[in-house]
Amino acid sequence: MELQTFFKDYMREYKGLDVYKEETLEGEYFNQWNYEDGSLLLGCRRMYEVTKDTSYRDYVLRFMDPYVAEDGTIKSYDLHEYNLDFVNAGKLFYFMYDETGEERWKLAADKLMEQLKYQPRLEIGNFWHKLIYPFQVWLDGLYMGQPFYLEYENRFNGRKNYYDIVNQFKTVRQYLYDEKAGLYYHAYDEYKERDWADKETGLSPNFWLRSIGWYLMALVDCFELASEELYDCKRVFADLYREAIAGVLKYQDPDSHLFYQLIALPEAEGNYLESSGSLMIAYSILKACRLEILLADKYQKTGEEILEAVAHRHLNDHDGRLHLGNTCAVAGLGPRHERNGSVEYYLSEPVVEDDPKAQGVMMMAYGEYLLLHPDGEL
Repeated sequence: MELQTFFKDYMREYKGLDVYKEETLEGEYFNQWNYEDGSLLLGCRRMYEVTKDTSYRDYVLRFMDPYVAEDGTIKSYDLHEYNLDFVNAGKLFYFMYDETGEERWKLAADKLMEQLKYQPRLEIGNFWHKLIYPFQVWLDGLYMGQPFYLEYENRFNGRKNYYDIVNQFKTVRQYLYDEKAGLYYHAYDEYKERDWADKETGLSPNFWLRSIGWYLMALVDCFELASEELYDCKRVFADLYREAIAGVLKYQDPDSHLFYQLIALPEAEGNYLESSGSLMIAYSILKACRLEILLADKYQKTGEEILEAVAHRHLNDHDGRLHLGNTCAVAGLGPRHERNGSVEYYLSEPVVEDDPKAQGVMMMAYGEYLLLHPDGEL
């Protein structure tokens, strides 16, 4: 299957997620700063790094350019929301800085790092997910914030805060991991006050596939970024990843090779094989094989089978081009009485196609596949 044709068709059509478009006083529209578009662009960046095809690079440069002013101000971004999702697309600032040499991208990275410097924290040391989600850790936030934080430490801060980053992962392992299931819960409320939080453990009630996928990606990305000079830190990411992926693979559907939206409840009415989380698992496995976190002889075929299964089962041909389907549009918890973390809630969120999160991760996963098969098509 010629996936790069599909990617380029998508890029040609995609102008930004509609939910984040705002009309200006002049009647024009612009995209607000958001993590979903960032996910797509990170996929484009990966494809450029792997293939050296400049159309991916040029797409990222064109998309990112309007967001950042000469003084590093990020359009529509508000530091004081203390929103970890806002950090995700900032991973591209390093790429933009390297490609253009323009100081504004370094200044923009500084602004996001200022957010992390003052980001409220739980008593256990982890960042709040957002200001509107006080004293809560979500698995999603590990991917949104920590790889950006780690790369900033590498480039601009002498690796002074490596142990802060590592300890936030260790604390998540301590509080969100279920030993019996071998899976991580979506979130933890330190004060156990939210409607969704268990009054004894503070945990959300279910294992949501994509949140686990974000966490797996955070681990392999941080492992790749971590310096060999602080190998004790680097080893933590590898150890946590190996444990986490072993748990996840117990729930792989044997017929499709994919994973369910609620990963541990395949028989739940309305549950379905979900694309984005399955692709995140594929990406993490293929990258872990390349980085020698996992033994390629044992795991590489599994990662490839997941990627192939999404491509063959969930790419649908209509309107003259392919569309990637079976993606959960969004899922979360709270912030007040809505989104209670129940089975019914997770299975009530819209299932969509052409979602930039799924698209971006498919590009990342395929990039890893090409690194393992330089001359091969899927």
